[in-house]
Formats: sequence, C-alpha cells, structure tokens
Amino acid sequence: MEISTSDTDTTKQARTGFPSFREALRFWLKLGLISFGGPAGQISIMHRELVETKRWISEEHFLNALNFTMLLPGPEAQQLATYLGWRIHGAKGGIAAGALFVIPSMFVLFALSWIYIVGGDIPWLAAIFYGLLAAVIAVVAQATLRIGSKALKSVTLWGIAELSFVAIYFFGISFVLIILAVGFAGYFGHRFFPRQFPAGKGPHSSENEDLPESIELPTCPAPGWKRTAAVVAVCSILWWGPILALAGWLGWESTPAQQGLFFSKAALVTVGGAYAVLPYVAQQAVESQQWLTHSQMMTGLALAETTPGPLIMVLQFVGFVGGWQNPGNFTPLGGATIGALITTWATFLPCFLFIFLGGPYIEKIGNFPTLSAALTAITAAVVGVILNLGVKFGLHAIWPDQLNIDWFIIGLTVLAFFALQRFKAGLIPVIIGCGIAGLLYRAIFSGL
Repeated sequence: MEISTSDTDTTKQARTGFPSFREALRFWLKLGLISFGGPAGQISIMHRELVETKRWISEEHFLNALNFTMLLPGPEAQQLATYLGWRIHGAKGGIAAGALFVIPSMFVLFALSWIYIVGGDIPWLAAIFYGLLAAVIAVVAQATLRIGSKALKSVTLWGIAELSFVAIYFFGISFVLIILAVGFAGYFGHRFFPRQFPAGKGPHSSENEDLPESIELPTCPAPGWKRTAAVVAVCSILWWGPILALAGWLGWESTPAQQGLFFSKAALVTVGGAYAVLPYVAQQAVESQQWLTHSQMMTGLALAETTPGPLIMVLQFVGFVGGWQNPGNFTPLGGATIGALITTWATFLPCFLFIFLGGPYIEKIGNFPTLSAALTAITAAVVGVILNLGVKFGLHAIWPDQLNIDWFIIGLTVLAFFALQRFKAGLIPVIIGCGIAGLLYRAIFSGL
C-alpha cells in the first residue's frame, strides 16, 4: 500500500554527488552495525558522516530534524535516521534507515540475552565490550564539541546549554520540562533579543552553504488530510495487526499479548530517551507483571549499553526474559523469541508513524522565525542533555564501583578522542582498535 506518491523518488537525482538508494542503503547498514554510544554517540556519527563527510544533508536541516525528534516519544537517534532516510529517498529511504538502525542490534542483543539467561559466560566477548567503553566516551565527547560549536551562537545559548546540564544532571528535572521551558524562552526571546535567540536560516536558505549547489533534496510532500489519513491507516494496521493476532491466538491474558499492549503504551511515553522511561518500565515489568527481576533489568541495561543501536533496545531484553520465564504453551526459547519480537515491534513501529506524519512540517520551520528561534534554543538544551549522557556514561565506565578508578579506560578514551578529533581517524578503526585493546588488556592482566 502506497503512503504517498510524493514520498517516493519521483524526482530522479542525476546531480553529481547525490547518493543512490543502494549507496544510502550501505550507509544505513553500516550505521546500524557501528552505532555504539547511545543517542549522543549515534547522533554524532550521523552528523559526522552525513553533514561533514558525505554532505548529503545541510547543517541547518540536520539540527531542525534533531530538534523535532527530541520532542517525539521514542528513541530520538533512530527517529533522526528515519527522517534523514525519508528526506533523501522518500518512504523507502525512511523505512530502510529506521529498520537497519535497529535490526543489527536486535540480533546481537538476542544472542547476548540467550547467553545470559542460560548462564553462559564468554570472557573474550566481555573483554571486547570493555574496550568499547572508551570508544563510546570518546564519541560522546566529540558529539558534544561538534554539535555545540555549531549550535551555540550566542552567550544566552551557551547559558541554556549549561543550565540544561545542571537541571538534568544535578536536579533530575524532566527533559520534557526543560524542552518546554527552553522552547518558550526561545520563542518569546527572539521577539525582544533576536541576537541572543537567533532564528535558524532554514534548510533552503540561500545563506546555507553546507551543501554544494549541485545537490538538492527531493521535493518534500505537502502536508494534508489525505496524506495524514493514509499514513495513520497504514502504520496503525502494521502496528496493531500482530498484537491483535497474538491476542486472538493466545488470548489477551497471555504474556505475548500483554507485552505487545504494554510496550505499545510505553512507546507513547518515552519522551526524553531511554533513561526517562526505564523507571516506568521497571515498575510495571518487574513489580506489576513480574516478568523479570530488578537485577535482570539492570543486566539488560548493561547489555543494551554495550551493543550497537538505541539504548531503548533494553526493552527487547525485557520481552525476551519475560517470555522465557513465562512461556505458556511454548518452550522457553520459543516464548522468549515471541516476546522479543513483539516487544521490538511495538517499541519501534510507532516511530515511523511519528516521522512520516510530522516530517513535512519540518520544512516549514524556516518560514517562522520565532518558531525557528525556539528550536535553536532547544538545540542548545540538547547540547546540555548530550553532555549529561556523556558524563553519566563516562563516570559509570571509569568509576564502576565508586571505589577504584579505571585508569586503563581513561587512557584509552584519551587516545580514542585524539584519534577522532586531532587526527581525523575513521570511526570504525577507532572502535575496532578499542575492542582489541580491551581484549589484550584483559588477556594480559586478568588471565583471559
């Protein structure tokens, strides 16, 4: 079923440098395989590759899309990839980008979940993941510097970034509240202090020199009731079809049906990233449904942090363990497989609905300076949020037991950061190098 004829590649791009769909497909697959570091690292990778290296998208367009996805429920990095894929190659590009962002991590986490649940222990794999911690911290640090240098254009925006970090890190203020407050400040601040609250140039501004003139994006589909109805109908059928089928087959009280229903609800309240929704998921899945224990929940978070893909993939682990421990008429592995699949489906399918519905409106941002200024202020807040994620992850990695500092991770992080920032090393060699370093370190000093 076709969502919109204008969502496809109606305009063939013969201009030099414009990516073919096959070329883009290779990149989205690579992104799904190397997207370590949570949302901060993943956003950094996309910014580096798509804006600075490949130059498929403009800086302003990237930041507008980032602002938009930060306001949506669901994993912002996966939604950002979906939007960028859609904007470059229409609906098929968005589906490819969004799906490939998740599929590699889905298989990796499924395997790790099985190893964990059956009591297996693979020291060499743990050693590689240990080394990858340094690469993750370095990528997040680089993301903060790169996006901050582009987005913080005034003293006030610097102050917003700093205050956002303080609010979320020290006081635990909800990211949603921060975004709302900052958005209002930017909207009204632009009217009275336009230099301190500047409006973006817009993705099609003549002043935007981030993309060569020979490269143009396909025409964005115009928003309208017909297109909206088609998107809602297609995505709703795809979203709820498997859940209703499981309920009809196994009954609404079965674990798979309950998981599909619960994680569909969770998908609508995950504004602010994985850490914002985990307390809610833990309360319901651990205490109410008793699909797994608190200890198992924390293990799932650790596994999700050390695999590529969005951190919200921890929900797949919850579905896997819940299905394994409550298999019903299935074998434990069968129940776990159904649980993992329906959880992943219910978590990520709504993301495509949000992006395909809201995507066309991003094009209108540049026509409204006050709205553009609000999103510019939100971008400044995002810098503080990325820094918050980096600091939390970094402290967890270099000070894991809050007693002893891991000097190896500190040293390897510094080397990885300088390789990326100073010597412009490729991300894949840095990731591979850190993994090998972790393996060698554990082999030498821990008798691996």
